Amino acid sequence: MKLIWIISLASVIGLAGLGCSDFLEREPKNMLYPDTYYNSEKNLEAALTGVYSTLGDTYLYGNNYVVGLGNDADESYYFRSTYTYGPVIYNHTASDAGVSNLWTILYKGIGRANLLLYKLPQAEVEEKVKERIKGEALFLRGYFYFLLVQTFGSVPLVLEPTLVPENMSVPQSSPADVYAQILKDMKMAEGLVFTLNDVNHAGRVTQSAVRGILARVCLYMAGEPVNDITKYKDARYWCKKVMEDTEFKHELNPDYRQVFINLAQDKYDTKESIWEVEFWGNLSDAYGETGIIGGMNGINNDYDSEIGIARGMYAATGTFYKIYEEDDTLRRDWNIAPFTYSSTPDEKDNSKYHTVKVYHAPESYWRRYLGKYRREMETLVPKAAHNTPINYPLLRYSDVLLMYAEAENELFKMPTGAAYNAINQVRRRAFGKLMEGAVDVDKYDVRGLDYRSFQKIVREERSRELCFESLRKGDLIRWGIFVERMHEVADDIEQDMADVKEVNYKPASYCVTGFRNVSEKHILQPIPAKELSLNRLLKQNPSW
Repeated sequence: MKLIWIISLASVIGLAGLGCSDFLEREPKNMLYPDTYYNSEKNLEAALTGVYSTLGDTYLYGNNYVVGLGNDADESYYFRSTYTYGPVIYNHTASDAGVSNLWTILYKGIGRANLLLYKLPQAEVEEKVKERIKGEALFLRGYFYFLLVQTFGSVPLVLEPTLVPENMSVPQSSPADVYAQILKDMKMAEGLVFTLNDVNHAGRVTQSAVRGILARVCLYMAGEPVNDITKYKDARYWCKKVMEDTEFKHELNPDYRQVFINLAQDKYDTKESIWEVEFWGNLSDAYGETGIIGGMNGINNDYDSEIGIARGMYAATGTFYKIYEEDDTLRRDWNIAPFTYSSTPDEKDNSKYHTVKVYHAPESYWRRYLGKYRREMETLVPKAAHNTPINYPLLRYSDVLLMYAEAENELFKMPTGAAYNAINQVRRRAFGKLMEGAVDVDKYDVRGLDYRSFQKIVREERSRELCFESLRKGDLIRWGIFVERMHEVADDIEQDMADVKEVNYKPASYCVTGFRNVSEKHILQPIPAKELSLNRLLKQNPSW
């Protein structure tokens, strides 16, 4: 059953009024947060809901962060020739609305968490309830800072509600200091939150989610710009905590496709999908929070509302398509749609039309829409135009396995048996070898590799497995190869166009400039111009 967050008026007004994004605004706002409001478990849960709701905001996973900020990096490109400005083609400025709104919503979420944590000690409720709510709020605050630090670098570190205008100007803290606070918050949360045995869905922060995200945070700290290689050991530790959990056994869904069908159909498989952003509803009433998952980043469909209207704003790059191995078709053809929708007249009645699937020619691999999130799999009807109830994955067990394999290889400078076991679980599922009746289950296992070869295949496997989950750009940056890789895509487009002078490659031709535009300054987004004008202690990122 979908977990429906219902936010009370008091929590909306009070929490939004003290959102940390607003500490940079000069005009104080009226707020409703009577001291008695936080004295009931119901109201504390409502306040926590306000923190959670940040995740589904249109400026975060509800839209912009998923499709507008280039987080898919070398995996996709904007499939429209009319788009001439923005982060997606890397020619934006510090005044870009998408960048500014991301900063705003993340600090608003932090502000909501800060206010809840500030008020929580005075609440007259059971201590175990207070401790669990504290854990969730701490983790979410840490997660919002994690998104901020990887996007903007040095950012203001605010850990208490901003109650007076005099405290609105706050200096930036270094990435190392921000990461230290993230670790502190998340480690404290790990012992306070629910376990997956306590809940039956992935919409709430659980111990497995905290541990898996801690592993991700540690891998980021081990890479650029912090370069604390001791964190590979910590990443390995947190992955093992998930992998070896005896109270709740995680495992991969045998069918890769089913993971994303479940996201579309409000089905939970917490053994695989550990943490998700909850979306629900079809805009038919006031109760719901829809996103654009599958609507903007799905298979284009202008014809059939029963399947689900989708704008198909993005296509997979041919560069990404070509990293799939020859037999990895089950996973490739799910992630990169081998067809598009078209409309054809009824043979008996030309006034009626049918929607059909038109399959691409094998060589047409620069024109393929993203297929991971498919509106035809939705079961909630009627379907809204473009908006969807499809949940968005924030942590999957396959990610934990791949993070473990990476950390193990980096820690020992060679792949161990445990590293091979982890990556081969992911590969066996990819090639259908976990399904009932599968034979030669180890046919596609990797073995006998040196450190560099294993590193390369882990990096490729992360893309093949986790594409279009807002992870790729961060991976490329922490590995120190973001700019190089983006230029390689531009080279690939130009080479393919030279080799195959057909219309199939023309949709990619106008995006060459976008990949060429990428430079070292794009490793970080600019500090929003509005924030610089409001907080004189802020300093702009290099070259912006």
